[in-house]
Amino acid sequence: MERAFSVSEKLYPFESHWCEVDRIPVHYIDEGSGPTLLFLHGNPTWSFLYRDIVAALRGDYRCVAIDYPGMGLSGKPRDFGRSDYKFTPAEHSAVVERIVEALDLRDITLMVQDWGGPIGLGFATRQPERIRRLVIGNTWAWPADHLDMKVFSTVLGRGPGRLLVMRRNAFVKWLLPSGINRKERLTPDVLAAYEGPYPTPKDREPTAVFPRAIVASRHYLAEVESGLHRLADKPVKLVWGNRDRAFRKRELERWRALFPQASLEMLDGANHFIQEDAPEQISAAIRTFAAST
Repeated sequence: MERAFSVSEKLYPFESHWCEVDRIPVHYIDEGSGPTLLFLHGNPTWSFLYRDIVAALRGDYRCVAIDYPGMGLSGKPRDFGRSDYKFTPAEHSAVVERIVEALDLRDITLMVQDWGGPIGLGFATRQPERIRRLVIGNTWAWPADHLDMKVFSTVLGRGPGRLLVMRRNAFVKWLLPSGINRKERLTPDVLAAYEGPYPTPKDREPTAVFPRAIVASRHYLAEVESGLHRLADKPVKLVWGNRDRAFRKRELERWRALFPQASLEMLDGANHFIQEDAPEQISAAIRTFAAST
């Protein structure tokens, strides 16, 4: 399968692969050899978000990064007769699990951030025997009980907020830049790569589902939370941007309570999209963490 849109080879110097999951061609990159690192993105990003981290680590590790259906370079379900695919976190998590099984990934160091947390940790709690370590960025993995999360879900998941996401590509054009402090990284080529998967309102459905899912996926989020005990024996590294307005000290402290053994790498000055604000620090932290555990 060919790439659906062009990406600068200088920024994204990786070979594309696709794995068919229930007729949907799901894109992933698979770079380097050695112990396996699996990177999972959130909204509205794709594997492009991890480009600098993969480039830094592929010399010593096997780096796999997946794009969920309808996102990044993955196929759009409607084009393959899958009008039933609704882009929910639970569906994405099942797709990740299928790809991990197809590639037979084991002893995985799993990195998650944003919606990658509930998606990736959902898979991890179902198959903990495949997981060696966890690298947890700014994310959560439990039902949204705080008012600010519920308000965000309501405002952007319904009515005028949803229309802004669908018609104006609000997540990519406004919310993504607002979650990155290193503005010099937002070059025209970088912005074009993030906008690439979503040229029309129909194509933006995957990004529009996520806000509403903060509340609507309560049952799935509760399932993920209830399974976290299956990962209690895993080494955990928290890599945390301290300038994130979405996931703050309260989420960090909850992770530390869930995984008392976790070590913390504070990413000073990093906003929500930590992979853009602190790729060098994250790469070094993963390398040290993997070597010491």
